[in-house]
Amino acid sequence: MSVPFLQSDLFNDTGVVRHGFFGRQGGVSSDDFASLNVSYAAGDDPDNVAANRGLVADAMAGGPLVILKQVHSNRVVTVEASALPDAAIEADALVTRRADVLLGVLTADCAPLLFLDHHAGVIGAAHAGWKGALTGILENTIAAMEALGAQRRRILFDIGPTISGDNYEVGPDFMRDALEINPAAESTFFRPEGGREHFDLPRFLWNDALRAGLSDVGSRNACTYADPDRFFSHRHATHRGSRTGRQVAVIGLV
Repeated sequence: MSVPFLQSDLFNDTGVVRHGFFGRQGGVSSDDFASLNVSYAAGDDPDNVAANRGLVADAMAGGPLVILKQVHSNRVVTVEASALPDAAIEADALVTRRADVLLGVLTADCAPLLFLDHHAGVIGAAHAGWKGALTGILENTIAAMEALGAQRRRILFDIGPTISGDNYEVGPDFMRDALEINPAAESTFFRPEGGREHFDLPRFLWNDALRAGLSDVGSRNACTYADPDRFFSHRHATHRGSRTGRQVAVIGLV
């Protein structure tokens, strides 16, 4: 079975990493979860989720797929040499130097972020919703990579499919609360004529990467809400009154 995924030219040019931003196509789930749902928490048949995770791992040339319990935090877990972290650990980013594991993060409108310092052989993956983004998940992931020997001036960074600002209406209360958390987000809010405030999450993350000192920054420029046949979108499903699955972004060293 063929499982499609997007890739970043930034990473492909290094030749030292396997990675993919997967969508909802190519799996075995059905109905609202059709078809590559990889979340056990969404309500899908667990056997289908396990099969889908296996398809993803096979598409990345195998290896344990490490996915934690994401809670919209700014916490980062380092995958050490001795053992794999428990899947019940609450955190929203992973970093490692191990070449025998795949790091995965689940999304359905939030942004999947992949990181690589190919000189140091250090990788990272992060799940960034608005809360994690505004409270520093990107900076914390970089810092955890630096603790393993990475240098931020060398880190390559890519933003996967996420909800676009055009489709992320949030309103004035959200904007006020967000700016209390992180005033640097002000430039990424806008209000269409006659409409309410919108938040441009991928633009905030791009700017945040530059503020953090990263220079090699990429984006897949794909909106999950605008393309629900290709990607799971929590907001699109909510507007339809239905459920949705989660897609996964994966990175591993060769």
